[in-house]
Amino acid sequence: MSNVRPVLLLTFASMKVSPALVVRSATPEDMPAVHALIVELAIYERAGDEVETTMEQLTLDGFGPQAIFELVVAEWEGSLVGMALWYTKYSTWKGKCGFLEDLVVRDSYRGKGIGRALFESVAEECAKRNFGRMEWQVLDWNEPAIGFYKKLGAELDPEWLNGKFTRKGLKQFMPPH
Repeated sequence: MSNVRPVLLLTFASMKVSPALVVRSATPEDMPAVHALIVELAIYERAGDEVETTMEQLTLDGFGPQAIFELVVAEWEGSLVGMALWYTKYSTWKGKCGFLEDLVVRDSYRGKGIGRALFESVAEECAKRNFGRMEWQVLDWNEPAIGFYKKLGAELDPEWLNGKFTRKGLKQFMPPH
């Protein structure tokens, strides 16, 4: 079975998109630019030193025999300037759902409809797959992102707290040798 994904070119009837913009499925060759966007996002989110993922790991996890995420990228006049990384998760109440892990547009390209085009491409795919919902997280201090999602009509849920264990924290659950 081939792991090559078909190129996905999207158009959106609900908005006017510049001919300079192309939204498509990512390829392994995009990983250097994608990794740079991930680092840029981490720095913006005040966590620049927390990025552990390498380009090699991204390539394996996105395009290898057990790919676990999907990735849509945005090009503006041929330069990769944005990405939306997402994956399928499961809700015991809603069934299959999409989870948008990261939506990033280079700062100098914001305000051109690129973020919206990326977001809508993921939402469109979730709708086509009849997912029970699409979810994502946004930091409570990221007012531009909160405004973006509200403008799209999204529900932002203040009730749920996010729990996590880092790689270090997970080690406590390893069986003794």
